[in-house]
Amino acid sequence: MFKTRFTETFGVEHPIMQGGMQWVGRAEMAAAVANAGGLATLSALTQPTPQALADEIARCRELTDKPFGVNLTLLPTQKPIPYAEYRAAIIEGGIGVVETAGNNPGEHIAEFRQHGIKVIHKCTAVRHALKAEQLGVDAVSIDGFECAGHPGEDDIPGLVLLPAAANRLRVPIIASGGFADGRGLVAALALGADAINMGTRFLSTRECPIHPQVKAAIRAADERSTDVIMRSLRNSARVARNAISQEVLAIEARGNATYADIATLVSGLRGRTVYEQGDTDLGIWSAGMVQGLIDDEPSCEELLRDIVEQARQLIRQRLEGLLTQ
Repeated sequence: MFKTRFTETFGVEHPIMQGGMQWVGRAEMAAAVANAGGLATLSALTQPTPQALADEIARCRELTDKPFGVNLTLLPTQKPIPYAEYRAAIIEGGIGVVETAGNNPGEHIAEFRQHGIKVIHKCTAVRHALKAEQLGVDAVSIDGFECAGHPGEDDIPGLVLLPAAANRLRVPIIASGGFADGRGLVAALALGADAINMGTRFLSTRECPIHPQVKAAIRAADERSTDVIMRSLRNSARVARNAISQEVLAIEARGNATYADIATLVSGLRGRTVYEQGDTDLGIWSAGMVQGLIDDEPSCEELLRDIVEQARQLIRQRLEGLLTQ
């Protein structure tokens, strides 16, 4: 067992978080992680409407009596998203923790805090984390360059980013990007974090609601099997390498690419189809370098138990054994 500022702040057993996972963060996923003792989140924008989110919160409560949160990603989109209504669904649903990501969360933090909801903001740089701290968040999640999804534009890996953040932040830190086992947990704690956040690792669990062929593709991949696309647009995204990601990179390599040139290729709806149908070349889907460490499909309970036990043994049997008088 590990007791950290994260476990104490958010009232969970283990310093392990399942963050926002578009098209994946549904009730069965979140409930499994919550029941296993981690901090789980539903993905708000996976649900097509605020009412659908309210229904998903209710469905998750039927599957667990443990605390769980909601991820609310703030996107710059051409079609307006009714964020105030999603926020209301979260508040009315009695959610105690929200993870925000993307654009400035200031407006949402103030409203959530007014209703006693704790807020975690996901950042990719220390300067962004400091701003989130000033806005009143209860914790920050720091994404290193290894992460799936959007790693920012600074290309700073966790080995440097985490201690740099720990040197300057007062709130608890959740390390994100590259974590899959007890070795990562011990490393994150040593670097100054209070917990780890995992996404790709949770994709290959029995409760994860995606097609078995996608899980198998993750297990077959290695740490080189990702692409970072949209760098030329300063909207970098780390995704699983496939025919579509390679096509996007080829378009970008020609120079002067615009979002319109790749919009149909990077459509989120195509990514959802990958998870539903199992053809990994149907669209862009997120995966981190950490897939090179994944070779099984445990239950969430088995996964969290094994991570914590491996971490405990590493500390007691290896690290303490290295000390001399």
